[in-house]
Amino acid sequence: MAEGSEMNASGVPGPDGLAARLTAVQGGIAAAAVAAGRDPALLTTIVVTKFQPVSLLEELAALGVREFGESRHQEAQAKASALAGLDLTWHFVGQVQGKKARLVRAYADVIHSVDRGSLVDALRSEESVVDCFVQVNLTDDPGRGGVAPGDLHPLVEQVLSTAGLRLLGLMAVAPLGAEPRRAFARVRDLGEQIQRLAPTATSLSMGMSEDYAEAIVEGATHLRIGTAITGNRPVPG
Repeated sequence: MAEGSEMNASGVPGPDGLAARLTAVQGGIAAAAVAAGRDPALLTTIVVTKFQPVSLLEELAALGVREFGESRHQEAQAKASALAGLDLTWHFVGQVQGKKARLVRAYADVIHSVDRGSLVDALRSEESVVDCFVQVNLTDDPGRGGVAPGDLHPLVEQVLSTAGLRLLGLMAVAPLGAEPRRAFARVRDLGEQIQRLAPTATSLSMGMSEDYAEAIVEGATHLRIGTAITGNRPVPG
């Protein structure tokens, strides 16, 4: 086992290993930002903790992490409830089922995966505002999450006219086998286009454990980092 990856008795990465991985990723992000002529302090690193136990999130919080990402509603809801006293920011980064939209917005501070008009309608609220990203599908597979680039502008207009939603910008995942920087450059271009409709929607949620450096070069503001920090995910029960 590599140094900095010690495991405790339950098979979860121990605090020392977790701290080492977190420090390494923070250093990598800072170095990539400086190399790109950007201020590392302006980047938001979201630690994605899907399938990880609450105890690991508590360890991350003790290390100073405040931004957490989850992609399954029941798991996210339970963790947000269990850690309600820690003043954390919850990012929902998975696909949102329309029938669970209002449940998700009850605990999520930011929803990264708004990708269809019916979901926008389901997230409408006159009582509160939730930050969101419109997810763009960079593949030819309509089964993947995200709106097709050709349908982006109408969806953005719908978000802007819907009570209870505040558009931050665009979210995307680089397609498997594609050159990440080229994919992220496309998202950056799409983001500049939608700013004609929404001048304040300047954020880009893109870049994960394997490709965050390329995302930073192309203007990412929100990085979604999982296993590079948390270690391998436990096998779900």
